Amino acid sequence: MNTGTLRIGITIGLHQENESLWNNGIKQNAVYLAETLKQCPSVASVHLVNTTAVAITAALPWDQARWPTVSFEQAKDNLDVLIELGGQISADQTAYLKTQDCRLISYCCGFEYVHVMQSVLFNRPMWGYDLFVNQRYDAIWMVPQVATNSQSYFETLRRRPAQVVPFVWDPIFVNQRSQDFDHHGEYRPRPGPKRLTVMEPNNDIVKFCMYPAFIAEEAYRQRPQDIEILQVTNAERLARESKEFIAVMNQLDIVRQHKAVFLGRFDTPQFLSQMTDVVISHQIENALNYFYFDVCWQGYPLVHNAYMCSDLGYYYEGNNVKDGSRRLLEVLGTHDGSWQDYLARQRQVLNRYLPGSSQVTAEYERLLAALLEQPIV
Repeated sequence: MNTGTLRIGITIGLHQENESLWNNGIKQNAVYLAETLKQCPSVASVHLVNTTAVAITAALPWDQARWPTVSFEQAKDNLDVLIELGGQISADQTAYLKTQDCRLISYCCGFEYVHVMQSVLFNRPMWGYDLFVNQRYDAIWMVPQVATNSQSYFETLRRRPAQVVPFVWDPIFVNQRSQDFDHHGEYRPRPGPKRLTVMEPNNDIVKFCMYPAFIAEEAYRQRPQDIEILQVTNAERLARESKEFIAVMNQLDIVRQHKAVFLGRFDTPQFLSQMTDVVISHQIENALNYFYFDVCWQGYPLVHNAYMCSDLGYYYEGNNVKDGSRRLLEVLGTHDGSWQDYLARQRQVLNRYLPGSSQVTAEYERLLAALLEQPIV
């Protein structure tokens, strides 16, 4: 049992009372971080702090007894540390916290520089002229996968050094969502040709479906009899509206021979359990992602290029479609002969990211101690 005294808040920004956990990873991140910090000896309590006007009700998709959730107004007089993660606080709210000797951390888990580049270059408005950059953070923490592209962006605008912190994840939500599926949503071998799935968000260049489709195509050219269908989710709009996307996809045999479909949005656990045998992924500058972990925890073969977790799934390097195809062919030929070993191995690897990991706990305890040693900004 913790004997610490630190009272910590982690911000979220709710848009509706029953907001899904699966529309992005931010709320999951807040919950996983809360669970992680609860393990630290110096911490007495952790609350999720909503920064919007949306009411907090029983419709929230997490256990509020385990992860108590409050408004900023309810929290502001009872915090020693506020971690700004999923909802931003204002200059006035910042100033008030400082009068209470509360330290403020910016927890960066998105590739913000990429978002800003795309906003500027491709007319995707984010804030217009009304940009508030908080320059009173006591620390900037960032997950490893965003450091290479966004660290300098954080540091220059926020005028503080940024430091890499452990990426954390927990299977609690994928397990919860999968509990009513066959075998609790875990992979099981299925006779006959395989259903290939690509589930990139297709919102930006970071996680886009084209190279995964190319990997499937290269494998299909060699072993068409082993592939039942290629399913590309989050791509229905592209397949209807993007002439360039349509033109490229129509060059592929797997499309021409009606072995590919371009679908809308699905939540990951359901699509894995009911419609998937193999997942193919590709990323640029996002080499750790909850999606990879959800897929591998459930034992599904994942063909991916995420170098920061290259010991998960079936890794191929960089943008090498031929290498990705080779790994996919390996899955088609041998995976089902050792699927149980694969499942056990994935979960063993993923243990290093869990909130109960001794290394993760020790590092966050060290980070909190260092924060408390410095004067409040």
